[in-house]
Amino acid sequence: MSRLQPTPARKPKTIDLAAAPSPSPPAWPSYTGVSQYVGTSSNGRVAVFVDPTLGDPGLLNVQDLLADADRVVALNDQIFGTSSGSVQVIVFALGGQTDGTGGADHMGCDYVSGAAIEVCASFGQSARCSALFEAELSECAMNGNLCGLSTGEALSRWCTMATNPGALSDFASAPTWAADGMPNFVDTTDPTDQNYDSIGCGMAFLSWLQSMKQGLSTIAQEMVKLGNSGTLAMLYAALTGDASSNAWTKFRAAIQALQFGVTSDDPFAGASPVPVPAPTPGGPATLANAQAWASAGIATGDPLQTIETAQGLASQGLAQNWPTSS
Repeated sequence: MSRLQPTPARKPKTIDLAAAPSPSPPAWPSYTGVSQYVGTSSNGRVAVFVDPTLGDPGLLNVQDLLADADRVVALNDQIFGTSSGSVQVIVFALGGQTDGTGGADHMGCDYVSGAAIEVCASFGQSARCSALFEAELSECAMNGNLCGLSTGEALSRWCTMATNPGALSDFASAPTWAADGMPNFVDTTDPTDQNYDSIGCGMAFLSWLQSMKQGLSTIAQEMVKLGNSGTLAMLYAALTGDASSNAWTKFRAAIQALQFGVTSDDPFAGASPVPVPAPTPGGPATLANAQAWASAGIATGDPLQTIETAQGLASQGLAQNWPTSS
């Protein structure tokens, strides 16, 4: 199969605002403009809004996110072993950005206080919106634990890497940690989610654990169980049975043994795809169906089955002949 790229001529679907009653938007963490309702995902868990001043590029972001929301929710549920609550999400120029670099935001780490999610628009790169949505959704699944801590931020970012491979590679923090002398945030947890040194240490550490065949789901559920008082050293002990006092020494030695050093958030190449819901053979030409097969392709090592290729196929209506995953 030849590689296909998303078509630049793609246009958003017209929204008939009078066709169905629009739910009232929640109180967003920071957005104060007009919230235009776009739709609710098929499973009813994700209501999606957009800042109408973004025009067609923003509307495309939101329609793609709406089509992809159920896939993200299903993967998030698998990682945390829980069932997601209902959330509302708005796409706008967070921080004035329209390339995704404004990040995402919500108020709390549960499905009550954190149910209003803000996602930065990313014109022409809707996979980034899905990844940013997962970053906040994963924190809701932490159920009040790990919020605002370096450990929780690292776990959240790993969830986005697992569900949306490569979409936020420019947010990498482990190389910053390595360049700053690899400070020890294994034995202590940093009480902030804004320090790239502590976040980067967490990213590299979770990469190391996964390289030892500790699955992300196992890691995530144990971190939530350990709660706010947990450290990465305690996580290591719980998963391996080794003493927590050995965690930093062994991790640092493993880092120093890396042939090429720390050049990404997964320096040990420990990432393993989260099992994905099977795509629907002969299903509608939706981004969700295309991305499901793309994820399955990534899981089986097919280099052509990328999210970008899937978006191109979906946007051109080719996902209706999507093959069954093996």
